[in-house]
Amino acid sequence: MRLGIYADLVYRADDGGLSTDRAFILFITALAERIDELVVFGRLDPKSGRAPYALPGRIRFVALPHYARVTSIGALLGGIAGARRTFAAELEQLDAVWVFGPHPVALEFVRLARARRVPVVLGIRQDFPAYIARRLPSRRWLWAIPAAHALDHVFRLLARRLPTVVVGEALGRKYGGTRDGRVHVVGISLVRRSAVATVEDVVRKDWSGELQLLSVGRLDNEKNPLLLPEILARLRDARAPWRLVAVGEGTLAPAVAARAAELGVVDDLALPGYVPHGDALLDLYQRSHAFLHVSLTEGLPQVLFEAQAAGLPVVATDVGGVAAALGHGERGLLVAPANASAAAKACERLRRDPELRNRLIRRGIEFARRESIESQLDRLVGFLEVHLRT
Repeated sequence: MRLGIYADLVYRADDGGLSTDRAFILFITALAERIDELVVFGRLDPKSGRAPYALPGRIRFVALPHYARVTSIGALLGGIAGARRTFAAELEQLDAVWVFGPHPVALEFVRLARARRVPVVLGIRQDFPAYIARRLPSRRWLWAIPAAHALDHVFRLLARRLPTVVVGEALGRKYGGTRDGRVHVVGISLVRRSAVATVEDVVRKDWSGELQLLSVGRLDNEKNPLLLPEILARLRDARAPWRLVAVGEGTLAPAVAARAAELGVVDDLALPGYVPHGDALLDLYQRSHAFLHVSLTEGLPQVLFEAQAAGLPVVATDVGGVAAALGHGERGLLVAPANASAAAKACERLRRDPELRNRLIRRGIEFARRESIESQLDRLVGFLEVHLRT
């Protein structure tokens, strides 16, 4: 199978080749090992540079016109004609295309592929209207919300006729469910089966001294990172021996540090910035005792797969696809969003109740092994083969 994939990612080039800053590409490159040829379409940044995730040489890259972000309306619309020509020229060499949307460029690519009778699979990674609503530069952009809903509606209509891969149960329900086999629900785990921790090693971890909480995510509004210092303050008031490592970067990083200083917990908080998926991040997981996730909105967080694979008991806000990722409470403690007191109490439950945390650890490791990247790709390739033959 020769498969083309379009996802709205930006790539950079230097002497070492092509790279991108989205870990999702690791899932795509793993798929390349299972098909004859994988062609990736993406925006090529005109400025040379290096991002954390390299695109392997075995993947053929097709450059599309660059625009900085989805709110760069002029550049986006101005580049559609060039993107259309480039995509159309490649269709003759492909057996099928997997197009991630909703997105204006994605919609045009679906139209072109169907006109050329090239089989199309839709890909949906997030709730697009909610994604746009969280990223409006100002109130002058409020018009973009109904526009996002319109695009989302078009893609849901297309999903009635086209095979569709969606991330998480919530999007699966939104896009028509899985009863007729047309919609395939996936998680996006980047953890290989061989990297999943063993229960025996994890349960031997010492919980008698200082304990490390780990949080991994962007330090932006929808991730609610300002709650992290509040949780630490409540743990300090309870004389609990926790410190927190909050991995990530974003606009709220200075505000998080400032709030930690105001609350007197700055010495208990480490902000190392962005740590790419790889050995350094794995080491942080392995050295931690529990995982904390405090988002206000979510799809199906990749980091919850990573935490469970590392054998970390999880405390997470019950939003979006989080509950599904944690077995609706079977593999983690769910708390209300924006509730620092509830999150702190849940962390303390883990510390004080070894039977509870060991049960969560065992169930999480079993789940991570069952949902390894190899298992997910096996099911995905099977879905593609079935629907691209019909």
